[in-house]
Amino acid sequence: MRAMHDLLKQKAEVWDLFSRKEEYSSEKLDDHGRFLFAEKDLRNASEPEVSRYLIEQGMEVEFPENKTFAVCLTHDMDDIYPPLSHSLLSSACCLKSMDFRGSVAQFLWKFRGPEHSPYLNFSEIMDLEAGFGAKSSFYFIASREDPKRFRYDIEDVESYVGEVSDRGWEAGLHGGYYSYDNPEALKNEKERLEKVLGKKVLGFRNHYLRFKTPETWELLADAGFGYDSTFGYSDSVGFRNGMCHPFRPYNLNKNREINILEIPLTVMDVALFKVSRSFEESWRCTKDLIDTTARFNGVITLLWHNFVFGCSFRKDWIKLYEKALQYCSDKGAWMTSGEEIYRWWENKF
Repeated sequence: MRAMHDLLKQKAEVWDLFSRKEEYSSEKLDDHGRFLFAEKDLRNASEPEVSRYLIEQGMEVEFPENKTFAVCLTHDMDDIYPPLSHSLLSSACCLKSMDFRGSVAQFLWKFRGPEHSPYLNFSEIMDLEAGFGAKSSFYFIASREDPKRFRYDIEDVESYVGEVSDRGWEAGLHGGYYSYDNPEALKNEKERLEKVLGKKVLGFRNHYLRFKTPETWELLADAGFGYDSTFGYSDSVGFRNGMCHPFRPYNLNKNREINILEIPLTVMDVALFKVSRSFEESWRCTKDLIDTTARFNGVITLLWHNFVFGCSFRKDWIKLYEKALQYCSDKGAWMTSGEEIYRWWENKF
């Protein structure tokens, strides 16, 4: 990776984009303390300019079985029990389509027991992905603090976390809302999940995509994570620092590489449908980003929350995920978890 950094430093505008220099002194933050991107940044995010430069300079990328590009499939476990608003919306949606049984199931699951929650759908998600020869990462919350509501105790879903791991999918940490700049919280949450999982946790993504450049990377490296996949957009889609490849970040303040791999986030379901309202627009945007990533032999990271697959009012979101899996499968992509991409990249680069 040092050679890559040396190459990028030869072109100032490329280096500044890669290192996200402007985020170091930014006073423009949103309500969640995240960097507030200008419209021009979001418009330019559809092209991975830094990866393009590296490929033009001779960087060669390879994947297992001669695959030409990779798709990192991920799911954030924000909720495993639907909030009341979701239950009401799903129930109403079922009634509208004359699905009375579904309406009752969505609204009365609590009376049947927590194991009947429509958001405990990990098996269904894994079955869907397995049908395409794919695997994914599930990031679980292990924090007890949240600005909106109590989410869940990770100990209560030990059997589900175990099933994810036993089937060969990844169980990673979804860092708490207040954890991205708190070293003790990061370590405590990691240890809590590892105790439930029974093995080391490698992957991380923070709740609400809260992130501070470059401090969060340094804290994650110190906490012993192998990779992060928070680095993307909360209200848009695309390539935040012009990269459609995993990379080791660089700390401009300390003039050194940071000992963690970043697998940048490209498309989050919530942001996608916020920007592109219709299904057709959302699919066109996703397809363009997939095609662009494939052209540069890169890695595109997709984030689809587990709650989507249990929401009757999010059928278009499920349909788009299935369409993306089919499209990437037809293009011969390596579709897998962040952990497998991390291990491959560490071996090869």
